[in-house]
Amino acid sequence: MLHILIIDDSEDDALLIIRALRKGGLKTEFLQVEGEESLRKALTMHDWDVVISDHNMPGLTSQDTIKIIKAITPDMPVIVVSGTIEEQVGVEAMKTGAQDYVMKDNLARLVPVIQRELKATAGQQARKEAEQNLHYLSFHDTLTNLLNRKEFERRLRAAVDDSKRFGQPNVLMYLDLDQFKIVNDTCGHVAGDELLKQVTRSLQLHIRESDTLARLGGDEFGILLENTSKERALTLAERIRQDIKDLRFSWQDKPFAISISIGMVAINQDTTSIHELLSCADMACYAAKDKGRDGIQWYSEDDAEYNQRRNEMQWASKIKKALEEDRFILYFQPMKALQPSCKGEHGEFLVRLYEEGGLVPPGAFIPAAERYNLMPLIDRWVVKNVFQYLSESGLGKKDEGTFFINLSGTSLSDNAFFDDIRKLLKDYDLKPNRICLEITETAAINNLTEAVEFITEIRDEGFKFALDDFGVGMSSFSYLKTIPVDYLKVDGSFVQNLLNDPIDKGIVEACNRISHAAGLQTIAEFVENQETEDALKAMGVDFGQGFGIAKPGPLKRGR
Repeated sequence: MLHILIIDDSEDDALLIIRALRKGGLKTEFLQVEGEESLRKALTMHDWDVVISDHNMPGLTSQDTIKIIKAITPDMPVIVVSGTIEEQVGVEAMKTGAQDYVMKDNLARLVPVIQRELKATAGQQARKEAEQNLHYLSFHDTLTNLLNRKEFERRLRAAVDDSKRFGQPNVLMYLDLDQFKIVNDTCGHVAGDELLKQVTRSLQLHIRESDTLARLGGDEFGILLENTSKERALTLAERIRQDIKDLRFSWQDKPFAISISIGMVAINQDTTSIHELLSCADMACYAAKDKGRDGIQWYSEDDAEYNQRRNEMQWASKIKKALEEDRFILYFQPMKALQPSCKGEHGEFLVRLYEEGGLVPPGAFIPAAERYNLMPLIDRWVVKNVFQYLSESGLGKKDEGTFFINLSGTSLSDNAFFDDIRKLLKDYDLKPNRICLEITETAAINNLTEAVEFITEIRDEGFKFALDDFGVGMSSFSYLKTIPVDYLKVDGSFVQNLLNDPIDKGIVEACNRISHAAGLQTIAEFVENQETEDALKAMGVDFGQGFGIAKPGPLKRGR
């Protein structure tokens, strides 16, 4: 049904127009007005599809009506209908804003003109809606309809400015769901999306009109609390934490316990930038996770824990850049056979990082790599470069010798890591039994299922495997029945003091005896002097490694 407003001082002419339209197949409802006041009232009281205006009425021309219409409803299509109108006058009317003009003696033309304008209006409306949607999406998250990170950062920047100018106390809250990955991995993304929507509804219940809630990405949310004290912010965070904990999320009759970790930081006159602010809130959030999840942590720049985490975050970006620029370097530390039955060259490959000004020891960057899940990338670099070296030097194709490569525990759960090793082995044409991969005892036990599966597959390919730092947890002897390895590396903290501490000596002896009973060879770490080496040899330990035997050194091609 078309709603048509007719501006004409003749009721008969208005009825002729409607009759022509209905005869042409258009279903219409109409209103006739003839003065400026009634025209303005009609335009504001009702939505019209088309306005048809007579050209010349007492005290009101079509140009007058067009100006009034366009001032109130700029997109309204206007068609001028007249019994007598010169072509130049019609052109002027169209310049003023009319879409067309039609003579009253040719009203049959009015139907296609209206149909054309309705089609054009629909197209304009569709484009306008598309533009509005695009504008909306540029500031909002499509899943939750919350503000997105871009808009949140804009508002955060304004809050920082307000704090600097007026001393207004603001607070940034950074929230991260604790169980989102479990829901996503076990039930799929549809379930994960539904959880995010439910969490969003719960968070919205706590937000004032002056606050800003946004989805920052994944399962992370941000809340900007303006003109808020630390005490009120902590009280609000506790209510949010409890509400999320009370959330009963179930998917296909499978219930999940949901919790959230919250990091908070004050926005004040000392705040330098929003990136620094977000970084601090993120560190506080992850500190809450490290303390057992389902917690709240307030950031304090004087806290040593945050300074350590800040240092690790800086190292994380340095590590990524070093990988891109190939600034890692391989070192090699030889091992010494302590028993006549031990044949062939043995040694361990180590990794160092070159920074401008010198080498960086692994203790400086490995903790950051482990925390930010970068170790699989470093492990891949090490394996590739070790394999290349063993191929070019010929050591990986000899009949004797074993060369050790450290792996992180996180690489065990990387599904593609094993396939990458197997492909590299083929590319460099190495004998797999020349290579021994090793992980720490703690990493193996913490990832026992993945470790056993990974080690079994690796050994089926012909590789050897070693447990590093063995003996730290004496209850772990039972795991030797479960974890299929070839070497045990006795933890150096026991080896260092075995000459002076009978307990440490007993632990080393026990590790060696049980290892041999399981058919494994032993390697003692941290052998720093000849006396320790002689004691280990007397115990029957197979290999020694440490500064007393050989210090690590950079690889030399063509060894």
